[in-house]
Order: sequence, then C-alpha cells, then structure tokens
Amino acid sequence: QALDEIASIYGSREDLILCSDQYEAAQNAHALCLVTAWKQYWSPDFKRLQQLMKHPLILDGRNIYDPAYVKARGFAYEGVGRL
Repeated sequence: QALDEIASIYGSREDLILCSDQYEAAQNAHALCLVTAWKQYWSPDFKRLQQLMKHPLILDGRNIYDPAYVKARGFAYEGVGRL
C-alpha cells in the first residue's frame, strides 16, 4: 500500500523502519498512535496488541475505538479531541 511510496520518497534510512503489518509495528512499542481511518485498523486483535506492546497505551487520533471497550481490554486510552 503506502510502503512502496514511502520507500520511494525516503529510501533506505537507519531512522525509518517500514513494517509489513500493524502487529509488526506494535512490537515493543510504548504507545500505539492511530492517525488513519483505514479499515484494516478498525477491529484489531487487542489481545495480540497487548502481548506485543511494552506499554498498552492507545492514542486514537481518529476516535475510531470505543474508550470503554479498549480500557476493558487492559489498555490506557486517549481519544484525541474527544471530550
């Protein structure tokens, strides 16, 4: 998807890691920042994410997730712009 375009623009860099899927990107992450509304991110495997992440924190910049649902699965959650 977007990986080919990003790679063509930025090339190979030590400070840029391109991941093949969302779970690879979550490996050892201290937080997950959701900034796109792509459908592939609408229903993640929250149990798998929690196992992969160092700290289960979700910053939802698109307000896609139900805060109560995400918190009930053991995540700290902040909906950006949500009251």
